[in-house]
Amino acid sequence: MSDDRSTSSEVEVRVDPATAFTAFTDELDLWWVRGPINSYGAGKLVAMRCEPGVGGRLLEVYDQDSGEGLELARITTWEPGKHLAWQSSLDDVRIDVRFDPTDDGTIVRLKATIPEGGVDKGGTSFIRVTPPWFGAWVARRDKTPHELHDLARFALTLHYARPLAAARWLAAAFGFESPTALPGEDPPPEDDYGDPWIEFHVGNCSLMIDKLDGPPADNKQLTHVPWVFVDDVAAHLARARDNGAMIVEGITTHGFESYTALDIEGRTWRFAAARPTQPR
Repeated sequence: MSDDRSTSSEVEVRVDPATAFTAFTDELDLWWVRGPINSYGAGKLVAMRCEPGVGGRLLEVYDQDSGEGLELARITTWEPGKHLAWQSSLDDVRIDVRFDPTDDGTIVRLKATIPEGGVDKGGTSFIRVTPPWFGAWVARRDKTPHELHDLARFALTLHYARPLAAARWLAAAFGFESPTALPGEDPPPEDDYGDPWIEFHVGNCSLMIDKLDGPPADNKQLTHVPWVFVDDVAAHLARARDNGAMIVEGITTHGFESYTALDIEGRTWRFAAARPTQPR
């Protein structure tokens, strides 16, 4: 009896299997979300690449001119519109991806298998990230430029006594979006890597939410105020108020239009009107 371990996931996309296969492979660099922990060499990454055909490589490209970098896997099955598989070059994980037609498009089914005695050093990550990342890309690929969306050279980590509750509240009240599903209830469950990673993309900046060690912060004395630029200040204020934000200063105009609010643990945020030319 085999003691192989496996894990799986799936996502339905509203394109035919041939298009889904092309988007998955040729457009890997466009749907792979950039972030501090989303690659082995985050500080060196210039592209993600899937070389076509059996024997092709999955690569983190670190040199634009040579196209070389870290080999993640080797393609073992290449049947466009039907079946893709690879063997990890970094651990013992095998990934199978099947593209099954439906009435509305395609179900992309992924299965990761770890053989008896084998190890997973990150090879199963495609199982977790493909449904949110690839699904989101296919949903917008016909109405957005096929250009890499990278992040700015500034990011912020905020520490909360109840980080999961804070993250859900920030999503509901301030409309912050995470590239992956938010974890469940506090206290955060620990896995082999410690506390779950919570990251929002606000504009093109990363906002990380982490656990606060020690007593709650005293926010009576301000030490920092994050600014977020939004399309409609009045509508954003209404959403924040409806979700329980305390508005400490309503909309004011001083060359720019903005308002100030306190979040679920009393931290101060300012939301200002975005210029039409500011990137989202």
